[in-house]
Amino acid sequence: MANHLTPTELAEESGLERREVISKCMELGVPIFQGRIDKTLFLASIRQLEASPRAS
Repeated sequence: MANHLTPTELAEESGLERREVISKCMELGVPIFQGRIDKTLFLASIRQLEASPRAS
């Protein structure tokens, strides 16, 4: 199983749109290196974002 995916592949696996994947990477500081994203880092960052309490 590949761990470094293109934004399109990661979008398919995570249930997001390709643009959302790229946007989340920019927002969360997840690097896109040579057109590939570390799936484990991306999903962990998303989970952390969802688990953290939002500031009002």
